[in-house]
Amino acid sequence: MTVTGIIAAIIALVIGLAGGYFYRKNAMEKKIGQTEEYARNLLDEATRKAEDKKKEAVLEAKEEIIRLKNELDKEIRDRRKEVTRLETRVNQREEQFDKKLDNLEQREEQLNQKYKDAERLEAEAQAMHDKQLAELERVANMTTDEAKAILIERVQKDAYHDAAVMVREIEQRAKEEADKKARDIISTAIQKCAADHVAETTVSVVALPNDDMKGRIIGREGRNIRTLETATGVDLIIDDTPEAVIISAFDPVRREVARVALERLIADGRIHPARIEEIVEKARRDVDNQIREAGDQAIFETNLHGIHPELVKLLGRMRFRTSYGQNVLRHSIEVSHLAGVMAAELGADVQLAKRAGLLHDIGKAIDHEVEGTHVTIGGDLCKKFHESDLVVNAVLAHHNDVEFQSVEAVLVQAADAISAARPGARRESLENYIKRLEKLESIAYSFEGVETCYAIQSGREVRIIVKPEDVNDAGTLILAREIVKKIEKEMEYPGQIKVNVIRETRAVDFAK
Repeated sequence: MTVTGIIAAIIALVIGLAGGYFYRKNAMEKKIGQTEEYARNLLDEATRKAEDKKKEAVLEAKEEIIRLKNELDKEIRDRRKEVTRLETRVNQREEQFDKKLDNLEQREEQLNQKYKDAERLEAEAQAMHDKQLAELERVANMTTDEAKAILIERVQKDAYHDAAVMVREIEQRAKEEADKKARDIISTAIQKCAADHVAETTVSVVALPNDDMKGRIIGREGRNIRTLETATGVDLIIDDTPEAVIISAFDPVRREVARVALERLIADGRIHPARIEEIVEKARRDVDNQIREAGDQAIFETNLHGIHPELVKLLGRMRFRTSYGQNVLRHSIEVSHLAGVMAAELGADVQLAKRAGLLHDIGKAIDHEVEGTHVTIGGDLCKKFHESDLVVNAVLAHHNDVEFQSVEAVLVQAADAISAARPGARRESLENYIKRLEKLESIAYSFEGVETCYAIQSGREVRIIVKPEDVNDAGTLILAREIVKKIEKEMEYPGQIKVNVIRETRAVDFAK
């Protein structure tokens, strides 16, 4: 190809490219113009719709404002009517009050006049009374105060004597009617019930085969005894007592676990910390089984059913609990039987009385672990495990903490007193015994006319000798009654205390 041809081809190519470029540019400009036109149309349409919406919203707002304004105008008119009515009523009341005030002022003037007349008459009467009183004092040759003192003393002596005689007659009649019936009921209940005497208290003694076993129990540097005390929560007392170890604890269940574990360790012979922990765990499971069995046995003995398993377990715990040396579980079973027999004699609900009697001391099972008295704890436990309201009341009322709501609650309290007061049922520490004797004598000496007193029969009777010139025969009855009330209010004691007031008059003369 020649140069001219090549140049011509290049020129043709350039012209083609330039033509294609301008064609595409024109097409693009045309498309952009169409797009801009479409966008302007959309914008105009959106602006028009927005204006329409705005007009609609303004119209709706104006309608709402008009509606609210009409409602407000209506409410204002109603309020104005109510205010007008109230104003009319207030005006009527004011007129009535004005009339009443005028009447009161008139009556006040009348009363003032009557008061002045009464004062004048009273002054005249007082003058006449003073004159008569002076004349009487002159005739009687004594002052008014002296006459009053003589009259009051005479009236007091007569009233004192009459009251004593009346009290004696009432008590005599009540005793004649009630003693026989009560004696029959109580004797029948007691005859049908037999119970044990005093049991162990806060310590247990474990016998040893020989004294060498004490050293093995203590262990090297005391590790065995420390492990045993830590695992069981008791105190082991190893002293000079031959062939014996004392276990001391206030919690009876822990004490029983420690006793069983120690006896097994002694029988096994292998005493070291790991073996101690293993044996203690086994002993704890065995004691839990004994607790469940004791609770089931109590339910079986009293023939009661439907008691919550947790309450049955707590009943079993009371097998290891004592009160003044008396086993609490045996005491509860005894109270259940006594209350049931007395309820049957009186025609009351036997099952309710037996149930409340069995559960009346349930709080003692955990009173070492929970704050409060055993009465409060027992009532809370019975509520928690869905016992009836009458059972809860009997538990709360058996120490007079609340009022009785049923005759069965009274029978439970009576059965509790019978079980605790029978001979051999309970014992007291020497310190409590001495304090009770001193308290009895101090209460007796706190009354006027007491010459001397003696607390006898282990504090179940107090004999009081009074001054015959200060207390007459009728007054001894009143004095005994007041001493009894004060003892009941200020002292806690098992059973009952007899108050015996003695008045002795001696006439002494000499033959010369």
